[in-house]
Amino acid sequence: MQRLAKKWSRGGIKIGFVPTMGYLHAGHLSLVHTARKHVGKPGKVVVSIYVNPTQFAPTEDLSKYPRDLKRDLQMCREAGVDVVFTPGDAEMYPGKTEGQYSTYVVEGKLSQSMEGESRPTHFRGVTTVVAKLFNIVLPDVAVFGQKDFQQAAIIKRMAADLNFPVNIIVAPTLRERDGLAMSSRNKFLDAEQRTQAVILFHTLQAAKAAVKMKSIAAIRLKSDFKKFMTAAPLARLDYVEFFERETLEPVKLVKPGTHMALAVFFSKTRLIDNAKL
Repeated sequence: MQRLAKKWSRGGIKIGFVPTMGYLHAGHLSLVHTARKHVGKPGKVVVSIYVNPTQFAPTEDLSKYPRDLKRDLQMCREAGVDVVFTPGDAEMYPGKTEGQYSTYVVEGKLSQSMEGESRPTHFRGVTTVVAKLFNIVLPDVAVFGQKDFQQAAIIKRMAADLNFPVNIIVAPTLRERDGLAMSSRNKFLDAEQRTQAVILFHTLQAAKAAVKMKSIAAIRLKSDFKKFMTAAPLARLDYVEFFERETLEPVKLVKPGTHMALAVFFSKTRLIDNAKL
């Protein structure tokens, strides 16, 4: 992969990159189309498929994470992807099982709240694997989805702080007809959980409506939305947060332009969503 990327770069061919953990859906394909738009022709689009073990805690769903490489490859072919990079653990973390792998990339500020607080080792794994993928694929443009808003902000910061010569693009969240954000984990929801999962989208919509005409104390909105979510009895709220879009700093007063994010469990399946209010 790296040799091919260097060959392309020497020839003046731009590289667009979409890192994924596979089990692709229309949301991933929208990122592919965005990458293609930014590199044009004769630019190349690379998709990586790798379920990264270092971003999963021991209690999380690494072994159960959905995988269907044959299906993913067909979707990539149909979307016009030029190369699919599918490394294994031994290639990405050589010597890890023998305790010989010991280098990690850690972002120290934006990763402390929300997902970072709920999943303390998560972002260390994300920044490490993305840094490695950037060094392997050598992209000019890398595209991430807004559904993982905090992750995209952290990767932007990492790329700037470590001087990666890559333009980070954050593409809009794609949603199902009822508003639920597309996610590979949605397949774990049973019929009733799937029906109730739309509460994430409804909560975001309710927050937008609440602050449309006035500012509201964050502590009050959090209390209101805990009650609001009782409409979905199978849902267990992990967090709801209101923050500044650029710094991810929590705000005390929520107003138009504030960003909102939430995470919700349905049994062991954890869903996230966010929106600018």
